[in-house]
Amino acid sequence: MSKKGKKAKMPLSDEEQLLLFQQKLLAEEEMAKKKERLLNQFLKDKLAKEEHNSALNLNKINTQWRTVLREVKTRELHKDIEILSQTFERVVDCKDSVIKSLVKDLSEAEEQYAHALRSHLHNIDRLLALQRRRLSLLEESYNVELEALTKEFETERKTIIDQHEKEIHYLQDVFMAMEQSCIDSEYESKLEFQSMWEDLKNKNLEEKHFLRLQLEHTVEDLWRRFQDALKNYTDATEDRKIAFETLKVKDEKSSKEIEAQMKKIQRLQDSIIILKGKIMVHGRESEEQNRDIREDKELVLVQLRKLKALRTQARGISQEDLVKLTLESNATLKALRKIVDKGEKVLKLAEICRKFETEEEKVLPFYSSVLTPEEQEDIEKIDPEEFNEELGKVIMDYIGMENFWKRYNKVKLEQLSLQHRRAQLLEINEKLREMLKQYLDGISVSDEVLSQLSPRFIVNQSSNLPQPPSMPTAQPGDQKPPATYNIIEAAHVIAHIL
Repeated sequence: MSKKGKKAKMPLSDEEQLLLFQQKLLAEEEMAKKKERLLNQFLKDKLAKEEHNSALNLNKINTQWRTVLREVKTRELHKDIEILSQTFERVVDCKDSVIKSLVKDLSEAEEQYAHALRSHLHNIDRLLALQRRRLSLLEESYNVELEALTKEFETERKTIIDQHEKEIHYLQDVFMAMEQSCIDSEYESKLEFQSMWEDLKNKNLEEKHFLRLQLEHTVEDLWRRFQDALKNYTDATEDRKIAFETLKVKDEKSSKEIEAQMKKIQRLQDSIIILKGKIMVHGRESEEQNRDIREDKELVLVQLRKLKALRTQARGISQEDLVKLTLESNATLKALRKIVDKGEKVLKLAEICRKFETEEEKVLPFYSSVLTPEEQEDIEKIDPEEFNEELGKVIMDYIGMENFWKRYNKVKLEQLSLQHRRAQLLEINEKLREMLKQYLDGISVSDEVLSQLSPRFIVNQSSNLPQPPSMPTAQPGDQKPPATYNIIEAAHVIAHIL
């Protein structure tokens, strides 16, 4: 027990303290993350509740405000309806009288309208025929240009494809020729190598045979000497003869084997040296040939890349031209559609405006020229060659629209005159309103009327109007009459005007 207590009281090492500190930090981080998560969740729930409550309150306020607005609006509408009903009755009476007069005029104008309609329809048919001819000419020119462009594109495409195929066949022929030349050179080098190898082999055999003959003669001479020495030696050393013979047999065998191995080694070394030289020579030649072939191949690849780039460039240009052509054709079609829609709109407006034409316009739809005879002569004297081509073309294009511009200018002038007349009528209406107000103020009695100046308001034989300055007393010799003032009531003026 004492040992365990001592172990428990021992201080911790640095590593253990660091681990404990890291564990505490991790635990604190986890607790902080949990707290943040709980806080975020609480805030989200609270925000959702607040949004829900605000939406409910806003809906309640909107409903209450709508009810208030409806009540106010209904009151205003009731007042407006009462006023409008009175004005409507008055306007209806006026309109009835106008309608009666217009019905009489309408019965008289129907015949003139039919005549004017026939002439107008004839002119419209001429305009439509002219426009259709112009559209047909434009369409024919567009189709001709489109066919020319398509033919040119197809011819260029065919020439490029044919040239590309010819160059591909030429490159394939060149590649086949280079490959055949390489195979032929390789075959010739192999034949030369085999012939040289056979020559060297024959030379080595001849030299071997010659050396064998020389060695046999030397060996025979040495053998004879050795036999003589052997006899002397055997006579001197008969005891060691047997051992020597055994060792001699072994020595002969080993010497023969050594000689055979040395000859083989020598032959192999010589053949290796010769073959190395041939290999070096053939390697240099093959490297030079391969270098030349690589250079040719690179040149061919460069030309091929250039041709591909030219082909892609030509294809891109042709594609851009085709895209431009399609865009221009679509733009022209849209422009033509807009022109047709504009013409139809003009025709519809003409049909609508025909209802509002006067009798004079139905009988004489086009007025004569407003130019004087002198101005007309000056215009005729002008040489048409003085105009440039573009201006002449524009003038020729719009000659058929001269009557249209006449009617347009006439309508524009009538519009301006009507605007001027409307302004005059508005001024007259304001004056009549002021007179009616004066009349009503003179009839009714209220605080507002009493606070203003009025000739009807008389108290103790005096009104609230400013009195004119007192006139001097007339002398017996003076004959001037007294000043008089004429007062006309607004009701009298309105009755005579209306």
